[in-house]
Amino acid sequence: MKQLLSGKTAIINGASSGIGETTAELLASEGANVVLTARREEKLREIVTRITDKGGKAIYVVADSTLPESPSHVFQEAISAFGQVDILVNNAGFGDMSSIEETTDEHFEKVIQINYFSVFRFCREAIQHFMPRNEGVIVNVSSINGSLPVCGVAYTSTKGAVNILTKNVALRFTGTRIRCNAVAPGVTDTPMAAEWAAGKLPGGDTMLKYSNTYSNTELPPTAPIDQANTILFLASDMSRAITGQVIVVDNGAYMGA
Repeated sequence: MKQLLSGKTAIINGASSGIGETTAELLASEGANVVLTARREEKLREIVTRITDKGGKAIYVVADSTLPESPSHVFQEAISAFGQVDILVNNAGFGDMSSIEETTDEHFEKVIQINYFSVFRFCREAIQHFMPRNEGVIVNVSSINGSLPVCGVAYTSTKGAVNILTKNVALRFTGTRIRCNAVAPGVTDTPMAAEWAAGKLPGGDTMLKYSNTYSNTELPPTAPIDQANTILFLASDMSRAITGQVIVVDNGAYMGA
């Protein structure tokens, strides 16, 4: 059976754990050259080794996604290694449970830089490379909080903004072969989710009761592979007619979102 992403090159940021790590491995298994980027070199090296040991093609680029120069640097390294970039997966993010009355300007700015400005900058960089070929795919990893804001005020605000950014980019390129979609995970079994459940994210447990009130907490969390499978679908030609969509993957826990 032909691999879904044979010959394609994908950049995955926030690739050192959780959804990003699983996505990188899945896309590689489907034939993509994968470029992993995050700040933790040791973890990136470990994942790349795991991929290449299985016959996949992968490199890593250590970069802080909040720095304005990072997207250009990552794309240059990807193109140097594999010739071009076909897919961008924006997964870097920062969890936050701070309620509005306890959120400082500095904290709000930090979350915006990680969760929104980095997505904007990587999208902009990708578009510059996609436009000459009139082809390319962006998949942004948002959150259920983009439509049901039960976590921190900064986090939920950025995820709502990512959803609108996704739709705006998609609208700009309707009628072309450039597509932009988003995946909106519910609670997913990742290190960040474990910190969230334990009340260890910035802001503590102030907002936790709202998650319990407005979602079905009896349903199991999703696994990273559930999110990765949806990202694969959106990155591949299986979804060639889909753009500007935010797909919720949550086991039905947030049906009202």
